[in-house]
Amino acid sequence: MSLDPQAAAYLARVAQLGIPPTHELPPAEARRLSEEAAPALFGPVEAVESVTDQDLAGVATRLYDPAPGARLPVLVYMHGGGWVIGSLDTHDGVCRALANRAGCRVVSVGYRLAPEHRYPAAVEDSWAVTRWALEQGPQVAVAGDSAGGGLAAVMALRARDAGQPLALQLLVYPVLDHDFQTESYRANGDGFGLTTVGMRWYWDQYLPDGDRSDPDASPLRAPTLQGVAPALVVVCEYDVLRDEGVAFYERLRQAGVPAKLSEYQGMIHGFIRMPAMIDRATDLLDEAGAAIREALFPD
Repeated sequence: MSLDPQAAAYLARVAQLGIPPTHELPPAEARRLSEEAAPALFGPVEAVESVTDQDLAGVATRLYDPAPGARLPVLVYMHGGGWVIGSLDTHDGVCRALANRAGCRVVSVGYRLAPEHRYPAAVEDSWAVTRWALEQGPQVAVAGDSAGGGLAAVMALRARDAGQPLALQLLVYPVLDHDFQTESYRANGDGFGLTTVGMRWYWDQYLPDGDRSDPDASPLRAPTLQGVAPALVVVCEYDVLRDEGVAFYERLRQAGVPAKLSEYQGMIHGFIRMPAMIDRATDLLDEAGAAIREALFPD
């Protein structure tokens, strides 16, 4: 279908403002702009019972509890931002919304960012928090968007290999591979927010040297996905990352893993953080929250 009118209006507004793309900015400046833009993109955030910043396993985290006093199942959330930008603050609205919709505790991971802290720092921080969550009780899910979605997929692989199964992996337009030659890269590489040039830059900040085919970096290249957590994989029609998400879903199904693919036609990368701009962001938050609730509170 054609580009969603609200997504098109958002892209036009960004172009009108002349905001430089992230890859043309120093990382510190890109982070500052991302932090400043987040409240306007998300709009009013939802109230939850409590929000607590806390170091867990040596990693900065933010804990969201939707109800008082209860010992709840846990969702570990890894934010997006190409491993370079993004923070506990940029994804505060998302985590609040998921805590309320799923009725679970959400633990948002403030993993170390590249290029100051390159691969595998983000993986190790995310795993430290995921392992902590698994030690609290059996009902744990992982989730993330973009680069954070890729980290969530890596967490599912690591949990499987450690014999600590997860209830769900929620992968929202995830980064799963370093292949820039897919059809979705060719079709959507410029003009829809996240560009091919931008993704190459993110990878160069995160993993400039070394093996990008390692499953901890490109989970689509894991030898087998058999035995990983059930998955909801979300992709967008106008996104360079669409095809790797679809390929991951297909590999999950081939491996016998319960999985659902949800494609948002007409939509662009990053929209889960834009309810104030794009109405369908609320649809995605609702879908994600329902999937998490079903996984963490089985009948």
